[in-house]
Amino acid sequence: MTATIAPAKLPVILLYNIDPGWTPEEKDEAIKQSAELGDALRCTGHPTTLVTVIDNDIAEQLRPFDPAKYIVFNWCEELPGIPHSEWKVAKQLESLGYTFTGADSAALLLAQDKQRVKALLDQCAIPTPAWKIFDAPDPQGWKIFPAIVKPQNEHCSAGITPESVVLQPTDLQKRITFVLDHYAQPALVEDFIDGREFHVAVWGNETVNVLPAAEMDFSRFGDLNDRLCTYEAKFTPGSLHYEEIKTLLPAPLTTGEKKSLETVCRNAYRASGCRDYARMDIRLRDNIFYVLDVNPNADISSDASMACAAEADGISYAEMGSRIVEMAAKRHPVLGKLFRS
Repeated sequence: MTATIAPAKLPVILLYNIDPGWTPEEKDEAIKQSAELGDALRCTGHPTTLVTVIDNDIAEQLRPFDPAKYIVFNWCEELPGIPHSEWKVAKQLESLGYTFTGADSAALLLAQDKQRVKALLDQCAIPTPAWKIFDAPDPQGWKIFPAIVKPQNEHCSAGITPESVVLQPTDLQKRITFVLDHYAQPALVEDFIDGREFHVAVWGNETVNVLPAAEMDFSRFGDLNDRLCTYEAKFTPGSLHYEEIKTLLPAPLTTGEKKSLETVCRNAYRASGCRDYARMDIRLRDNIFYVLDVNPNADISSDASMACAAEADGISYAEMGSRIVEMAAKRHPVLGKLFRS
């Protein structure tokens, strides 16, 4: 049996990033959320120090902290000013010898490239919408409609608007051109699964558990172009999608549906190399749960889907954070021995 370790024996460095280019409001929000998580960890007994990443020299900012004595709670989205660099944060922590929460650099780098993720899901026979990558405007015979067009390397629904859903080749060509021009990267075109959507938090390592699924309720929208989680739906209060998409938690699922959904999520979690925690975006059509996206660095702020799912499962925000620290601590070359003593 694994020993239970007092949180006081597992000191934490909460590492989060502030981009000098953010607005004052964005900086204040990041500081507020980080302080809330830090306070939650302290409430469970973890000695917790907050460290702000303000440039790409993480080694200098962590210099006072001995890797043999701390767990790093990696809450960085990127190196400030360097887009798509969350994997580089993990890479630096690895090279410096720190044990940290969440996915390793390889899994984070994989998740950044939707083409590689889609190919991996196909290889592992995990359902995902039919897809193709386009690096030129010509749709080259794509015949599945409705389709949805996304930037290949973005997350958080960046580039997703109602115009992303297309019904005919001419509109497909226009949207591919839009992605190529505005995001300077290839476009991912997928079969648009016009069905129920779920955001599913998954966590664990040796044993992988699935928290109660949250369903995005699109029932207020009659137009299929609106039945999707846009960037505005996540980040723009007052926008149509932010206000009208309702969250059902736990999602109303039959026993069979719940079992099938959890199986798909566990399979995707393991196949993509997730560690400690992640979130899966899933759609249901014709009794098949399709994986839309794998997010191994999911938002775990107190109002995000993972914290809400944990709460629905009877797990407080503080306890959720502490459990994540414990998962990482078991990998620690020194602190991990406490679990085996």
